[in-house]
Amino acid sequence: MLASWYDEQGPAAEVLRVGEAPDPVPGPGEVRVRVTVSGVNPGDTKKRRGWTGSAMPFPRVIPHSDAAGVVDAVGEGVDARRAGQRVWVYGAQSYRPFGTAAQYTVVPADHAVPLPGHLGDDLGASLGIPGITAHRTVFADGPVDGKVVLVNGVLGGVGSPAAQLARWAGATVIGTVRRGADLDRVDPAVVSHAVALDGADPAAEIRSYAPGGVDRIVEVSLSDNADLDNAVAADGAVIAAYATGADRTEIPFWTLLFNNVTLRLMGSDDFPAEAKRHAARDLTAAAAVGALTVDVGDRYPLADIAEAHERVDAGGRGRVLVDIPR
Repeated sequence: MLASWYDEQGPAAEVLRVGEAPDPVPGPGEVRVRVTVSGVNPGDTKKRRGWTGSAMPFPRVIPHSDAAGVVDAVGEGVDARRAGQRVWVYGAQSYRPFGTAAQYTVVPADHAVPLPGHLGDDLGASLGIPGITAHRTVFADGPVDGKVVLVNGVLGGVGSPAAQLARWAGATVIGTVRRGADLDRVDPAVVSHAVALDGADPAAEIRSYAPGGVDRIVEVSLSDNADLDNAVAADGAVIAAYATGADRTEIPFWTLLFNNVTLRLMGSDDFPAEAKRHAARDLTAAAAVGALTVDVGDRYPLADIAEAHERVDAGGRGRVLVDIPR
């Protein structure tokens, strides 16, 4: 099969290779997926460059955990009728060496989720890491029906699906953006109130929409927003943080404590298996009824995977996808 891999960590253009690799064979409980579109996440590029001092987990890594494609072979114990089924894939390179930047990938059967016929491969390849992380930030502490959910970074790769899932589940959603110029990009059908963090007093503006405080906070940068979160959190609120700007993040401890605030830190690779399965079911259900969409930014052929990684490392709007040739 045609695949991309790296045998050492470093800059994308220096370590990523594209060439022929052996076709994988599904083992017991696994399926093989013929990949059509592979999704690139910041976590994929961080692993490649050895972020925070991480070492090579395997001698060779085929990157990327997310994809869409078609099941073309099944292992022992898997229903043979799954062959030919369109699926979206998550966790392909989570504690496994060979991900989705290849014509074929092998994953546990429940990591290949049936993709309804009217949904496109681009959406399927965009659900995995950001979608499951978003789901966990919203629902890890129970239902949100009737609650107020604040999503910081509401236009981001995790923030956008988090807002959509919260709205789908019956919450009132308040979203923040960095700049006032971005307010017109926020969908009012999902986000009831959008607030720019460069405004005069974003905390007061959020409080004007939620006088009793917000019940859940989906946090993209805890180090930048800890004081804001503290100012708007209701008693007993949950701050679900999946990223931060500073490795050693300061928080206003005592005021958060007296408000009985829970700080939940989210590492997507290590979510409980049942939480991932629950997220996969809900993501598919929400997408199937049009309640969950994704913004695709740039796409690249597999031959240009290094450029795709560099685009993710540089930041920017929308999901980055890699098209896999037949």
